[in-house]
Amino acid sequence: MDPVVLIVFGVVYLGMLAGRLPFLAIDRTGVAVLGAIALLACGRLSLKEVWDAQDVPTLALLLGFMVLSAQLRLGGFYSRVTQRIAGAQASPARLLGLVIAVAGALSALLANDIVCLAMAPLLARGCWRRGLDPIPFLLALACASNVGSAATLIGNPQNMLIGQALALDFAAYAKTAFVPSVLGLGLTWGLLVWFYRERWELSTGTDTREPPEAETPAFNLWQTAKGLTFVALTVAAFLFTDWPREVLALAAAGLCLASRRMATRPMLGLVDWHLLLLFMGLFVVNYALQASGALDSAIRSVREAGIDPAHPGWLFGVTVALSNLVSNVPAVMLLLPVATHEQAGPILALASTLAGNLILVGSIANLIVAEQAGMLGLKIDWKTHARVGVPVTLSTLAVAAGWLWLTG
Repeated sequence: MDPVVLIVFGVVYLGMLAGRLPFLAIDRTGVAVLGAIALLACGRLSLKEVWDAQDVPTLALLLGFMVLSAQLRLGGFYSRVTQRIAGAQASPARLLGLVIAVAGALSALLANDIVCLAMAPLLARGCWRRGLDPIPFLLALACASNVGSAATLIGNPQNMLIGQALALDFAAYAKTAFVPSVLGLGLTWGLLVWFYRERWELSTGTDTREPPEAETPAFNLWQTAKGLTFVALTVAAFLFTDWPREVLALAAAGLCLASRRMATRPMLGLVDWHLLLLFMGLFVVNYALQASGALDSAIRSVREAGIDPAHPGWLFGVTVALSNLVSNVPAVMLLLPVATHEQAGPILALASTLAGNLILVGSIANLIVAEQAGMLGLKIDWKTHARVGVPVTLSTLAVAAGWLWLTG
């Protein structure tokens, strides 16, 4: 085993755990990219090996759906949907249910991070106008986006990776994940309603002044219809054909970019290049670890200790634990080599996604909502999130585990 590879891997995954490196203004993406550069600079990998390490189909699928989401965002789709939800004539509990249902459904078909980014500020302002505390509705948005995204292989980045790496059938996975995802959304609603019962209104002494209106794209019916049509056609092709998903997604993205009115620069500006670079850096670091033989050695040691990560039960538990230690995307990358059981794909996807609700840093969607809330003067810290996130995570994981056991 190469000590340089082990040191780089250890530093990178410590960065994934901590979210940064000590004494450096560098985030998880920077840590992953720095690790890949270190392996290249130290001669542990060649440029060809760095390229070979990339899972190009996964990166292409991610890019395609990021462009589709950018089309809908610039077309004002997310803004219009959120404004309609916030203005609905409904009781707080029903309004919460509407937020959860819409966020869950959108996250199943589009990137859950984009859904949270687009909906959070408008949802908070809508609650302010009604005299409601925005916090429970923002927590509902974060939790529901994670739970809903578990329903398909395009709902979040780790599911895209799992689907591509294990060549999972899109329809078969959706059939498996649909029930635990829908039940999970119901549990999320029930737990939030129970926790915030009789505490929907803004508390006495809270600054009830609505924050300044942020600039949002005006609703454009044609651009929205165009984006929704391409999403629908792409998902239909996933369901009923065996055409490569990454090619279909890129083709749909290309049709969105070929526009007479919507400029390319703002569309590509909304692509999450940081996430793509995070994937690329982690692909390189994990490739080096596997090539060095260290990963195989670690798996043998774990099995000798009585833990077989390839076994469905152990895989589920290890995925949940690792996802909360280093985040779900790095966890999935580490566990893919042992994903050999016929249920390994659904186990990895459901466990890693639902585990993201446990703690605030467990999911990018959680962090986006907390950041957007902070920009509006609202505080969602780890305690506020954990009061809801822990019971939501434990209950949804229990449902998913039970469903997988029944259908396995």
